[in-house]
Amino acid sequence: MREYKENKEFRILSALGIIFVVAGHLGYNVFEIGDLFPYYSFHVFIFLFVSGYFYRQEAEERIGSYILGKVVTLLVPYFIWNLFYGILAALLHGVGFSIGEGLSLRTLFLSPFLDGHQFMYNFPAWFVPVLFMLEVLNVLMRKILSLLRLNKEWLIFAGCLIAGMATVWLATGGHVWGYYKLPGRLLFMMPGFQMGRIYREKLEKRDTLGNGPYFLIVIGIQVLITILCGGLAFSAVWVGSFANGPLVPYLTVMTGIAFWLRVARVIKNMPYLAEKMVFIGRNTYSVMMHHVVCFMLVKGFFYLCSLYTPLCGEFDREMFFQEINFVYLAGGAEASKWIYLFVGIGLPLAIGVLQQKIFDKVRGV
Repeated sequence: MREYKENKEFRILSALGIIFVVAGHLGYNVFEIGDLFPYYSFHVFIFLFVSGYFYRQEAEERIGSYILGKVVTLLVPYFIWNLFYGILAALLHGVGFSIGEGLSLRTLFLSPFLDGHQFMYNFPAWFVPVLFMLEVLNVLMRKILSLLRLNKEWLIFAGCLIAGMATVWLATGGHVWGYYKLPGRLLFMMPGFQMGRIYREKLEKRDTLGNGPYFLIVIGIQVLITILCGGLAFSAVWVGSFANGPLVPYLTVMTGIAFWLRVARVIKNMPYLAEKMVFIGRNTYSVMMHHVVCFMLVKGFFYLCSLYTPLCGEFDREMFFQEINFVYLAGGAEASKWIYLFVGIGLPLAIGVLQQKIFDKVRGV
């Protein structure tokens, strides 16, 4: 039994975010609404926004236990799965796959904080160590500011936004590379966390505009941004691909989150769909960690079909063994990406449920 009132709206928003992540890794823009809301213009920031929303000021009075809690919930399962995928990559190297680096202390413990792409089969989980570092930086920053009596939400948000925009400006000039990627990534992403705080503390109670006018305003702004700007997508993980200067990425983050947050509110009032989306929202960690290897299972099935049946004769076996982002389209049909999408979400959900049962049994719940 849950001892807290679950925020269904934000669970659904998290579910939408992870669906966009999975679809984005397939290159499937089916949820972009006619290219109006490109996933890579906001989707990573959904999880920062949600994390910031649920941050509590009480954490500043118990920083040690707060950080320990984040280690247990974020890093421990990450490193367990990182070891699993390191072993998997090593085993697959032995049968001809060239995807991922070898097992070492560096790839097990250091690379996750530097780029998170060490074994590739779990590369979307690069976000987990980054979120941990952001959570730690946030609570330490807020504690210092509270001692200086400067812990004002708008001031914190403005400071983080200025630092983030400066990072974009430096990245556009080619100055955020190598080991600078780590601090650049943190500075660039921190405003997303603070957006969640601003929304909860300052804006949520005022978010009462009817759906019609709300969507009209948000979509209208997004149409203007899309027309006036030369491409909205950017890379949060590599802090790059900024086509429109320091401000536009944060504008598209705001409009993207604003649009889908209201969609989440609408879905919340549809009991059957809301129940399914809330379930996905509870298991975003598992979907993030495992969906790429589930894509590999789908490709593995098509690979076997190409070997032992008359089907899938055009399957590119060389790409299958060498390129993690290779997506085989059965029959050349773009619609076959739905197979990857369903497996990439459904199987990790089952893994997440099993993992939770094991965790509860260990705790004696």
